[in-house]
Amino acid sequence: MLKNLARALLCAILATWLTPHAGAAERKPLKVGFVYVSPIGDAGWTYQHDLGRRAMEKALGDQVSTTVVESVAEGPDAERVMRDLARQGNGLIFATSFGYLEPALRVAAEFPNVRFEQTGGYKTAPNLNTYNARYYEGRYLAGLLAGKLSKTGVAGYVAGFPVPEVIQGINAFALGMRAANPKATVKVVWLDTWFDPARERDAALTLINQGADVLTNHSASTAVVQAAEEKGVGVIAYQSDMRRIAPHAQLTAITHEWGGYYTKVARAVIDGSWKPEPVWGGMRDGFVRLAPLNASVPKDVAAFVATREADIKAGRLHPFAGRIVDREGRVRLQAGVMPDAQIATMNYFVPGVVGSLAP
Repeated sequence: MLKNLARALLCAILATWLTPHAGAAERKPLKVGFVYVSPIGDAGWTYQHDLGRRAMEKALGDQVSTTVVESVAEGPDAERVMRDLARQGNGLIFATSFGYLEPALRVAAEFPNVRFEQTGGYKTAPNLNTYNARYYEGRYLAGLLAGKLSKTGVAGYVAGFPVPEVIQGINAFALGMRAANPKATVKVVWLDTWFDPARERDAALTLINQGADVLTNHSASTAVVQAAEEKGVGVIAYQSDMRRIAPHAQLTAITHEWGGYYTKVARAVIDGSWKPEPVWGGMRDGFVRLAPLNASVPKDVAAFVATREADIKAGRLHPFAGRIVDREGRVRLQAGVMPDAQIATMNYFVPGVVGSLAP
């Protein structure tokens, strides 16, 4: 009996020492900060990034905890917010606007143990990566659809700033529209801001008054889509599927899908495999999708767009391929597929685009 009691006591002591205390065994969740340039709202650029955040939380559960700061202006405010998030113990920070790059680089240099991911940038650091999507693929398909359906042959494009990403979208849209209607034109109005619903609406109404019967935009609110629904013209929504806002006007939407990427990045930080490797994903990667086409779109047009979409995903079609000239007649690509480096620095308009290259 004494031997059995001694054996039991020894086992109990060993179990106590070998079993980690509950608090020590639990790994603290990775704190992840998100910086948004506009309010989250219920549609648009920031809303899509927040859907990605929520998808990451759902996929990783208690492995992560997130903090969101919305309506952060590009510049000193962004730097201050990112510095605060780093000081609060966030090990991963997503800076979700083009103008956040320089502030993110400065804060990243101060906090080498924090990982930063910035949308649309062109510089990296040992602890800062950039990521973006090939929105122009969806833009080309949207242009095809607009070219097939527009009665006036005029589309209106409400745009934030003339950075390469926006210019790519305008050019891809124009190339797609002219592939369907060689005489089509795309009229551009610059906002000089990403988010200003009143100015976005005014720009949309101006374009409608200039003959545009299809609108699209590269701005952050729902104002352009709402104006199209009100005025009875077609619209190709950007960033979010806005059918509930414009059930009659929306022909389709070019949607942004960030959940898979945000989940992948957070996992890499957690397991220690994260590296600053710039990402530029497209439709085949699930970063960009077309929302279902409006039921009013003729079946033959819908089938045509679906075929072209399949071609892009399979690599058989590239929006910037073949002979491409700019609006002034200068040859920008003689043949083949335009290299990424040239697409990434695009600073000209193709034929059919009406408007200046500056606000």
